[in-house]
Amino acid sequence: MNMLTKEDKKKIIEKFKINEKDTGSAPVQIALLTKRIEYLTEHLKRHKKDVHTRYGLIKLVGKRKRLLNYLKRKDYELYLKIIKELGIRG
Repeated sequence: MNMLTKEDKKKIIEKFKINEKDTGSAPVQIALLTKRIEYLTEHLKRHKKDVHTRYGLIKLVGKRKRLLNYLKRKDYELYLKIIKELGIRG
């Protein structure tokens, strides 16, 4: 599994965008962070002693959590849709 390619990013943005020019709304950011978190999680399964990556992963998870909390406050319906679609917060 590789890091996100430009094509992968475009697909994610297309799927989660709110309007035509949207590239940075909370749902898009959450989806992109989720993909990176999944990638880093797999990386850490193979490289258990990679402490720097682990710190990076922890920061990304925190950022995603803050964005999810923001979305939960602003648009609860969209929040529920996003977590269901991404399969997070079981």
